[in-house]
Amino acid sequence: MAFADDLLQATPGESERAAENYSNGELSKIAAWSKSNKIRFNEEKSKIMLVSRSKRKERKEINV
Repeated sequence: MAFADDLLQATPGESERAAENYSNGELSKIAAWSKSNKIRFNEEKSKIMLVSRSKRKERKEINV
């Protein structure tokens, strides 16, 4: 998703490694597109954030 000078890439993956591999492939496509359209991204301002939907361990109920 892109708007003005901002870009968001949501990446699926069953593991952190799988998401990283997928993301690198997509970033290569973005880099090729930006080069052909003479657009530069500021790598120093670029950020990555890992968001996970890991299941929390069930809490055991203790009856006192």
